Amino acid sequence: MGVLSDTLFLPALVLAGIAFSVPRLLGWMLPEGVKPLLLNAFLSTVLLFAISGLFFFCLYLWQGLSVAQIMEPGLAANVVFFGRLGLIAAMIWAPIMVLSVAGLPRKWVKETW
Repeated sequence: MGVLSDTLFLPALVLAGIAFSVPRLLGWMLPEGVKPLLLNAFLSTVLLFAISGLFFFCLYLWQGLSVAQIMEPGLAANVVFFGRLGLIAAMIWAPIMVLSVAGLPRKWVKETW
């Protein structure tokens, strides 16, 4: 059990699942076509960047820090810090997101790739 609780395995697994799901959920809302597919990729990137930063914020809370302790350096410092963590996490979620977006045209009914 130490592998799941003491390492980044579980957070990486959660980020991977989110990275697969976000483009699929956006795919239901956006029409079929190449331009909407590119919009999906852009929106997925922005959302996953924000979600991963928020995810790390929640991990800090889960590890026992209070919101006051986390926010002590200030809002701007936290945006930079958690934004940097979100960018670093892109090593995990970006390849999975790209594969998820690339698989969307297989489910198109009206448009062809």
